[in-house]
Amino acid sequence: MGEGWRGAAGSRDGVGLQLMIHSVLFDMDGVLFDSMPAHAASWAKVCTEYGLKMSVRDVYLNEGRTALSTIEVLTQRTWGRSTNQEEVDKIYSLKCEEFKNYPEAPVMPGATAVLDAVLNTGQQIYIVTGSAQDSLLDRIYSHFPGYFVRERVVSGKDYTLGKPNPEPYLIGLKRAGVTADEAIVVENAPLGVRAAKAAGIRTIAVNTGILDDADLLNEGADWVFPSMAALAEAWSELQKTL
Repeated sequence: MGEGWRGAAGSRDGVGLQLMIHSVLFDMDGVLFDSMPAHAASWAKVCTEYGLKMSVRDVYLNEGRTALSTIEVLTQRTWGRSTNQEEVDKIYSLKCEEFKNYPEAPVMPGATAVLDAVLNTGQQIYIVTGSAQDSLLDRIYSHFPGYFVRERVVSGKDYTLGKPNPEPYLIGLKRAGVTADEAIVVENAPLGVRAAKAAGIRTIAVNTGILDDADLLNEGADWVFPSMAALAEAWSELQKTL
């Protein structure tokens, strides 16, 4: 992972990007909360014990999918068949129980500073997450008091097709009442970047996990930062290209 922030070709010079950004759509896990290590360990353990071999890297590469989509990928790869709702409910329930064994994930360092920087430059903030766990969604309001309301949180409960399908971010745009050119996404997951780009939205990737920058750039990320703290520090400079 690079020490500084990186831009895809043509992104950093601002050519063709002089558009007003009204809304910033944030992913949650790995962006606002440092929760991915626990998610990855939980998914890998439960699925492997069920007979669906899944590595921690597999979890990061598939982050953002719904539980149904995640398990479908694994059953097709392992057994050459589709999953079913009963199987999904069972595995996801086990995963949620396993997740409870880990300490509560802290707020991602630099996350609050990024939110403040965005609000200070006049943009509205939204969350677009694949999570549907109430215990995690409730933390948005308790750990970021005054920043978010329910109407500005798009969760896994609000759509059918999860990332990498653009549906979650298209719903985010609709909630915000903006076009794709008037928004920007902050993501940490390759499939999240793919979903945002499929929705036509420029995307900042924050590499807070175990993957390489290339995993994010190859999905179309316009910029890659090594941390949320680095993004907060660079926000004013980044605005010049937006």
